[in-house]
Amino acid sequence: MGTPDFAVPALEILIQNNYNVVAVVTATDKEGKRGSELVPSPVKKCALKYEIPILQPEKLKNPDFIDELASYKADLQIVVAFRMLPEVVWAMPPLGTFNLHASLLPQYRGAAPINWAIINGEKETGITTFFLQHEIDTGDLILQEKEPIYHEDTIGTLYERLMLKGAGLVLKTVQLIESEQVKTIPQSQVSVKDLKLAPKIFKETCQINFAQSAHKIYDFVRGLSPIPTAWAIINGKSYKINQVTPFQKHHHYEVATFETDQKSYLYIYTPDGYISIEEIQAEGKRMMDIGSFLRGNKL
Repeated sequence: MGTPDFAVPALEILIQNNYNVVAVVTATDKEGKRGSELVPSPVKKCALKYEIPILQPEKLKNPDFIDELASYKADLQIVVAFRMLPEVVWAMPPLGTFNLHASLLPQYRGAAPINWAIINGEKETGITTFFLQHEIDTGDLILQEKEPIYHEDTIGTLYERLMLKGAGLVLKTVQLIESEQVKTIPQSQVSVKDLKLAPKIFKETCQINFAQSAHKIYDFVRGLSPIPTAWAIINGKSYKINQVTPFQKHHHYEVATFETDQKSYLYIYTPDGYISIEEIQAEGKRMMDIGSFLRGNKL
């Protein structure tokens, strides 16, 4: 059960290791950018390649879907980047349903764990498999693996590494369940300081707050790069900002004051220094390096 490209390596590694994937459950096809054709999810494309039956329910409690799902008599269900499941679905198979989550649970429960780990300046994250239960992302832990977060990481680079590492962990988890050697750990037994959540990210979440430190803004921008992308209001206009460099420097400017030579740099001042804008996008335009942007846009 999965939809985006993050779930594809997990599906493929099971097929390549000769597990009998009896069906795939994924999202319904979405309208393309031009609105004229329907676009299948990455998981559906993968399932079509391997000729695996595909279920695309709009409502997971629909009796027809429940009956069809039950007809496959699956021993185990695996969830990677899908929707919240009702109990009638996750309790169906005799070996249960497990989920792959891109954090070291119980830290960063929620829809956007990779984004928030970078935004919060973490030096380490990881992946977790756990059995589903009623409350989201709270089930008993099966396996975990750690992954460092490098200073230059963005959501794009960390996403790629966790996607591939996650596929390996899914395979290890299936093998462990198959061998009947699973020993789970309740999340309540894991001691953590300052439990952090990973709520869904909306457009308003992505606005840069220049009252934060330069390095905090740097983490914020890379935690949203390349998508959904941080943005800011400069001179009364909205711009997407995809890359910045932070500098600590004592100054007397007001926060959010900007400075530019109109050719090669754009600095925006923060309480402890400034950030240098490296990539910027005006509304209706493409993303540009700052030099290219300033040649066509005076501030």
